[in-house]
Amino acid sequence: MDGAKFQRSDRACGVTLPGVWGHLRANDLQRTGPRRLGWIAVLSVMVPLSLVLAQCGRAPNASTLAANAQAPAGDTFNDRFPTPRLTDRFPSASENFVQRQPAQPSPKVQAEPAPYRVASLGPTVPYQRPDQGDQTTLVSLKSSAFPYLGNNPRTDEPFMNITKGDRRGHRSYGGRVYWQDETYSDSRVLMHVPEHFDVRKPGVIVVFFHGNGATLERDVRDRQLVPQQISDSGVNAVLLAPQLAVDAADSSAGKFWQPGGLKRFLDESSGHLASLYGDAGAAKTFANMPVILIGYSGGFLPTAWSLEVGGLGNRVRGVFLLDAVYGELDKFASWIEHNRTGFFVSAYTRYTKRHDQELIQMLKEKGVAVTDALDGPLRPGSVVFVQSADGVTHRDYVTHAWTDNPVREVLIKMAASPALTRVAAGEQSATSR
Repeated sequence: MDGAKFQRSDRACGVTLPGVWGHLRANDLQRTGPRRLGWIAVLSVMVPLSLVLAQCGRAPNASTLAANAQAPAGDTFNDRFPTPRLTDRFPSASENFVQRQPAQPSPKVQAEPAPYRVASLGPTVPYQRPDQGDQTTLVSLKSSAFPYLGNNPRTDEPFMNITKGDRRGHRSYGGRVYWQDETYSDSRVLMHVPEHFDVRKPGVIVVFFHGNGATLERDVRDRQLVPQQISDSGVNAVLLAPQLAVDAADSSAGKFWQPGGLKRFLDESSGHLASLYGDAGAAKTFANMPVILIGYSGGFLPTAWSLEVGGLGNRVRGVFLLDAVYGELDKFASWIEHNRTGFFVSAYTRYTKRHDQELIQMLKEKGVAVTDALDGPLRPGSVVFVQSADGVTHRDYVTHAWTDNPVREVLIKMAASPALTRVAAGEQSATSR
């Protein structure tokens, strides 16, 4: 072999290494044995290599450093390592891998129906109402007493009989003008469902018509304690109390003057009572539940007209007047005479004594038995007039009459007769005369 082929150049150190064959002469090879020749070859390689390594370990000279410091203008970090572009991160269309399509599931084979019925894992039980306290709220209803744009049946003229610019109002029986936006625009109804109420048991809906100068929150709920009296009675009853004329000396009945007004009111209320109770399915039960009407003071007017044209027929199982016989005696007497399945109670003070005595006389002439004591259960056909002692005030009559909490007392005595709270089989809400 030619010894020149074994020469190599180390560009990093700038040193040229002679080949092994440059150090050995041909005549030396002839005189040296094979064993000695091996040692000579090893030494020939190791010595030049050590010189090269020593040369590379030295610090570079000044001219070399200056040359490296003066890098070309275009040789920057960004030139060497450019920022990758969006196209560099994602393969092109030609480089994309072919999407692997998932295998289509095999169609399910419809199992043959079992020749028997599988029993439920749990027992089937009726709906259980969640535990909750008394529920009281205010709900706006279209069928509530106001707003009312119909006629006043007493005069057969428009109820809103006063105008002033864009405002409309009503001149009351006493001559005072009440404006629609202030007095006759509240369509809310106070609804109350006691904690103990159970829609699966016989029960009643109490419709309470408040007196003059009242609001639902301030008077019916907080001062007269009507919701609380119903709860305290323990009777299976719920409450509906529509707002009449707001804080005004006016007994107008509004939509309860209209034929079927009370029935529409109860029909619309049934869904809201069911929601308040916590069981939407109870709406049908509320829509057929017996009704007790309670009228206090000026509430006599919507009570009387609801009996006359309300459209509930014998679904009304009782009437309770709290110092409220100021007129409409013929309507009360007619209902008592023709509805012997319900009870009638009138508790009065000296302010309404004259009218109560007149109504008693009308009933006796019709052959209706009347009693003056409420010391036993109320039964279908019971007619009771209870006079309160002197010193009992009209303003506090809903909570202090012949007894404290008279609403509670009447409901307890009513509950002693199951026939008053039971829905008659196949009963239809016949339209009143």
